[in-house]
Amino acid sequence: MFATMEAVRVEELHLASDPQTGLRAIVAIHNTHLGPALGGCRYLAYADEDSAARDAVRLARGMSYKAALAGLALGGGKAVIIRPPQPSSREALFEAFGRFVDKLGGRYITAVDSGTSGADMDCIARHTSHVTSTTAAGDPSPHTALGVFAGIRATALARLGSDDLEGLRIAVQGLGHVGYALAGHLSAAGAELLVSDIDESRVQLAVERFGAQPVSSEALLTVPCDILAPCGLGGAINPQTVGQLRCAAVAGAANNQLDSLEMGDELAARGILYAPDYVINSGGLIFVALQHQGRSPAEITAHLAQIGSRLSEIYAEALAEQRSPARVADSLAERLIYGC
Repeated sequence: MFATMEAVRVEELHLASDPQTGLRAIVAIHNTHLGPALGGCRYLAYADEDSAARDAVRLARGMSYKAALAGLALGGGKAVIIRPPQPSSREALFEAFGRFVDKLGGRYITAVDSGTSGADMDCIARHTSHVTSTTAAGDPSPHTALGVFAGIRATALARLGSDDLEGLRIAVQGLGHVGYALAGHLSAAGAELLVSDIDESRVQLAVERFGAQPVSSEALLTVPCDILAPCGLGGAINPQTVGQLRCAAVAGAANNQLDSLEMGDELAARGILYAPDYVINSGGLIFVALQHQGRSPAEITAHLAQIGSRLSEIYAEALAEQRSPARVADSLAERLIYGC
């Protein structure tokens, strides 16, 4: 456990157990140099406790980097609740988690994530103020999509010479809340869409509303396109797929798109521009963080607009130093977090 923490420089790992509700939770606080740790709470089935802890630790580090490069006075954290086979009461379980979060004294602020909802955050909020993305706060997904859209325009400008998306072939992998909203923005901008999702009804909806071309999930990574936008599960760019890509750039909403940093090097070697995922998909974090701080909608919108500018800076530095954007982004984040 300590080796796992030390490998990614996690400050704290907290465990919570409440047999009465079935709560078994892990909270990883990666870094609080810039401010309290903010990160979502996952509610998923895990093979074992080690898998859950590794997920929390890995994702907490990503949240620190995301917050730093988003210009937020926050650190990174992540919670995972191991979903019991048959929870007696979901409401009671999340209330118990809320009591646990409150005991951390504000060092960790929780939010919605995979497997959780605004209603779950409402249960948590009954016992702590250190929570955001409640039903009253609203869904952060549209803001994530807006940030990714701005990032795609910046990526098109850097790689293709123009941020005009009219006529560009953009392949969107995954049509969840963020991917579908992104497809809507891209369609309105005149892009030619290729889409895939394991849920055929989502694909059909995109075909009907956006005139998208359906492509199987297996084939989407290999179709010729200008920009590939991974918006589903992580690890889409791995040793098996990296050599098959036929795109000019990769810019999407999914977390942990690269199987490893070496995949970023491989993309750069092939002339494929990569938008570091925790930079381009930071819109949701920006929204929940600034709303939690009581900022106005205008301030939030202005902050979202900076995502494209930050990517442009990363691309320029990557070109000047002949390094992959993934490595440049990590270096910039580490300077902010660790002062090195």
